[in-house]
Amino acid sequence: MKKYLLLTAFVSSSIISFAQMTTPGIADTGTFLLHKFAQNIGKETYRVKRAGGTRVYDINFKFTDRGSPVPLHAQLVTNSMHEPLSLFIKGSTSRFSTINDSISIESQQAIVRVDDSVYQQAVKPLSFPVGGYSPGTVQMILLQYWIDHQQPKSISMLPNGTVNISWDGKDTLLFANQKMVVERYVLGGLVWGNEIIWTDSRGNIVCLITNDAEGDKLEMMQEQYESLLPEFISRAATYGMKLFTASMKEKSSVKPVLAIIGGNVVDVENDQPISNSVILVENGVIKKIGKVGSIPIPANAIVIHAEGKTILPGLWDMHAHFQQAEWGPAYLASGVTTVRDCGNEFGYINAIKSAIDSRKGIGPNILKAGIIDGPGQMGLGIVRATTKAEAIKAVKMYKDNGFVQIKIYSSITPAIVKVIADEAHRLGLSVTGHIPNGMGLLQGLDSGMDQVNHMQYVYAAMKKNADKSIDLQDPANMAVLNYLHDHKIVIDPTMGVFEMIFRSVKDDILKMEPAYYTLPVPLQSLFSNMGMPEAEAIKYKPLMQSMMNLVKALHDKGVTIVAGTDMGFPGYSVFRELELYVDAGLSPMEAIQTATIVPAQVMKLGNKSGSIKAGKQADLVIIDGDPLQNIRNIRKVWMVIKEGRQYDPVALHKMVGFSK
Repeated sequence: MKKYLLLTAFVSSSIISFAQMTTPGIADTGTFLLHKFAQNIGKETYRVKRAGGTRVYDINFKFTDRGSPVPLHAQLVTNSMHEPLSLFIKGSTSRFSTINDSISIESQQAIVRVDDSVYQQAVKPLSFPVGGYSPGTVQMILLQYWIDHQQPKSISMLPNGTVNISWDGKDTLLFANQKMVVERYVLGGLVWGNEIIWTDSRGNIVCLITNDAEGDKLEMMQEQYESLLPEFISRAATYGMKLFTASMKEKSSVKPVLAIIGGNVVDVENDQPISNSVILVENGVIKKIGKVGSIPIPANAIVIHAEGKTILPGLWDMHAHFQQAEWGPAYLASGVTTVRDCGNEFGYINAIKSAIDSRKGIGPNILKAGIIDGPGQMGLGIVRATTKAEAIKAVKMYKDNGFVQIKIYSSITPAIVKVIADEAHRLGLSVTGHIPNGMGLLQGLDSGMDQVNHMQYVYAAMKKNADKSIDLQDPANMAVLNYLHDHKIVIDPTMGVFEMIFRSVKDDILKMEPAYYTLPVPLQSLFSNMGMPEAEAIKYKPLMQSMMNLVKALHDKGVTIVAGTDMGFPGYSVFRELELYVDAGLSPMEAIQTATIVPAQVMKLGNKSGSIKAGKQADLVIIDGDPLQNIRNIRKVWMVIKEGRQYDPVALHKMVGFSK
């Protein structure tokens, strides 16, 4: 049965006793409201029919995501002890994925149908059929099955996989002016990342926070408790981060003195490398840099031998969506020490950043870009602006809460784009985002946008040939490039996203991601199916090549390019983005600059970050190879240092379900 997002849980070695719990009594009907970006986008309803010792859960699940309906119907049959007898699921799990599966169990044998494939397999002890994150009712019954069977360390999923469940504590909330106590559980194995479920004392889901088949965070709330959603979102961020910091067991809150000896320092600002170097780090700041023998090593320093290795500034991802806590360790493991979060749930990203900054969480430095969208069913999230007053209020809210940028989304009306940009600039914020529907690239930039996310908007402004290619020598296209240069516009191309969209599903995925088989298994399943049929992919090759040519043309014209991924393979997508820039014609150094000093300067942090220089923050990545000779060597991350603290990439990856 398909699983559309993924992770391994970190289960306590000791199981909490549940003797104190009230006997479960799940309601015979229920309605859960579904949310993305805290916006109510649909609902799930279930009804139970009881007959002859069996329980038949009839479930209807549907949401509408940016104008696209995502409907699903399921039927789960169990006995009175929640032992599964059958599960049928048919419909959609996202805007881009479907499911049509069933499992029936009899005499310890399961008949499994996945689309048109039918087979039989033995049922292991303690097994339960689950189709991924949806529907939530199935997860609720799975949880009760786990409780009924003395809370085992793991449960086998049918037809394959394993889910881990642990009780994580109780939370007391204020609802209708009364204290309300809910049980908190952590589930791992259904999606990439730890799901968090809160239930009442009878076992009914109050809130489930998970990730959908596109990797976006999705919340399910029992209808009557919807007003508590912001509180649950914030707590989910805090608890998710806590799971990782507990496993790190850092002994001291004091940043150690480091002496990094023997490495070859890459100078991304002046191209004056230092071979056989010494980098002295004190209090999380680069104190001195020089040749070995030229700088005395303090007696209390931790010495890191980096002979033969390359030392780069910590990498930046300028198009992140920090949708779950697991992105923190995954980013650091890939040497990414700073990200720009390009739109998120307000309470969630605030809590995530707060946890990392206070060392109650593990992850990169986060620069927050607050998303604002406009009216209509295509809109995203709950921060909307249809009037001048609403636009000004939204910008002020973000400014007052530490956001450094505004991200415009696709449904903003042209008049409101200018209001947002004017107010943002007045408050010292820059403006990035999509070019909204009904506007062209130049119209959006004339309205005050400073930056643009995604190469598609530059491509859309170009004059095309019949096969979707573009002639960069055409005067109309040269005029667009001149405009972008003259107006100092910043572009994050997100070429890795387009490579994924336009690839043939028959292509070897290892070309895009050589570490594909180290990803958590559910992630492998997700990415292996992304792309197009081969015949369709061939049609889009001229378009993809044209966008690759635009990367080179923009760079040669002097238009600022910053590396951004828009998610993709967690952490690894930064590597792929840089590889694609080199494929487009940039040198390895030029590509690396788009993920180091250039974004630091764009975000007005060039005096603090982005290069290896005395006085700057000690964000470093040590590579076991030379990416200037071959950009693919940038993947050979040996050690990561963020603010003067060392991180082992293998340990970080294993923490979030990677095999190494």
